[in-house]
Amino acid sequence: MAITKSTPAPLTGGTLWCVTIALSLATFMQMLDSTISNVAIPTISGFLGASTDEGTWVITSFGVANAIAIPVTGRLAQRIGELRLFLLSVTFFSLSSLMCSLSTNLDVLIFFRVVQGLMAGPLIPLSQSLLLRNYPPEKRTFALALWSMTVIIAPICGPILGGYICDNFSWGWIFLINVPMGIIVLTLCLTLLKGRETETSPVKMNLPGLTLLVLGVGGLQIMLDKGRDLDWFNSSTIIILTVVSVISLISLVIWESTSENPILDLSLFKSRNFTIGIVSITCAYLFYSGAIVLMPQLLQETMGYNAIWAGLAYAPIGIMPLLISPLIGRYGNKIDMRLLVTFSFLMYAVCYYWRSVTFMPTIDFTGIILPQFFQGFAVACFFLPLTTISFSGLPDNKFANASSMSNFFSYLVRISWYVVDNDAVGTTRIVTP
Repeated sequence: MAITKSTPAPLTGGTLWCVTIALSLATFMQMLDSTISNVAIPTISGFLGASTDEGTWVITSFGVANAIAIPVTGRLAQRIGELRLFLLSVTFFSLSSLMCSLSTNLDVLIFFRVVQGLMAGPLIPLSQSLLLRNYPPEKRTFALALWSMTVIIAPICGPILGGYICDNFSWGWIFLINVPMGIIVLTLCLTLLKGRETETSPVKMNLPGLTLLVLGVGGLQIMLDKGRDLDWFNSSTIIILTVVSVISLISLVIWESTSENPILDLSLFKSRNFTIGIVSITCAYLFYSGAIVLMPQLLQETMGYNAIWAGLAYAPIGIMPLLISPLIGRYGNKIDMRLLVTFSFLMYAVCYYWRSVTFMPTIDFTGIILPQFFQGFAVACFFLPLTTISFSGLPDNKFANASSMSNFFSYLVRISWYVVDNDAVGTTRIVTP
C-alpha cells in the first residue's frame, strides 16, 4: 500500500535559491568526480606502487558502479523516497570520498571507488527530480537552465582541477574536495527540504532484472574500459564480456517489458515527447562528449599541452552556457524549443566543419578556442530545450524514473567516447612525428 502525502507548495524566494544551489552543487560534485581522476592515474599509481594499467581500475570501478546505480535510482526512490535516498547518497558519497583520499593501497582505493560510484548514481537523477518538484511549474524551465549549467561545466573543470592538484598538492585532494561540498549540500537540504519527502510504496525488488542489469551494464563498462589494453576481440576475455553483456541486455529488455515490478520504467517510452527527447539528447551527447573527452587528450598527447592549458583550450564550451542558459531559461516559454534544438545541431555542423579544415598540428591557441565559443553556444541551445521537451507532459511522480533513464543513456555515450579517446589518441601518438 502506497504511503500518500499531500503535495507541498512550491518553494519561493531565498529558500528556493538555496535549494537550487544545494541540488546543483550535488550534481556538480558527481560530474566533477567522473572526470577529475582521469589525469591523475599516473600519479596515483606511482604513489600506491601500482602500474598505470592497474591504476586504470580507479576509473573502471567507479564507472561500473555508477552505470549500475543510475538506472535503478527511480525504483529505489519509489521505495524509500526521493529525498531520503538523495540524502543517503550524498552522505555515503562524501564518506567514501574521504576514505578514497586516505587509501594507502590500490585495493582499498578501488573498493571505496566502487562505493563512491554506487552512491554517485542517484545524485544527478534525484537532484533534477527534486528541483522540478520544488519549483513552480511556470519556472521549471528556468530551474533546468540553472541545473544544466553544472552538468556542462563540471566535466570541463574536472581535468583542469585534477591536473592542478596533482602538480601542486597531494593526489588525495582530488577526492577530499568532495567532503566540504557534501557537508554544504546535506546542511541545506536537511534544513530547507524537511517535511517535503515524496510518496513511497513497498515495491518489491526485481532480483532477476537487477542481476541482468549488473551483468549487462557491468560487462559493457569493463569491456569498453579494458578493450584497448587487451587488444579488443583478439582477447578471449573481451569476447566473453561482449557476449555476456549483449545477452544480458537483450534479456533485460524482454524481462522488464513483461515484469510487474520492472527496474527500468520502459512505459516512459509511450510518451512521444520523452522518446524523441531521449533519442535527441543521446545524439547531442555524441557531439558534446567528443569535444570534452577527445580534444583535451589530443592536445596533451600530440601538441605538448599540459592538463591545465588543454582544459583552458576547451573551457569556452562551458563558459558560453554559463552566460546563455539563464537567458534561455527565463525566456524559454516564449520560444519554440524545437527551433532552438534545430539551431544547435546546425551550429554543431558548422563547428565540426570548421575544425576539419583548420585543426592541424601547427594551429595556435586562438585557432583552437574560437570554434569552442560557437560550440558552447550550441550546447546551451540543446541541453535545456531537449530536457524540457523530454519531461513535458510527464506527471511529477515519473520525474525520478525519467531522469534516471535519460542520464543512463547519456552515461553510455560518455563511456563510449572514452573508448574512442583511448584508441584515437593511441593511434595519433604513433603517426605523429
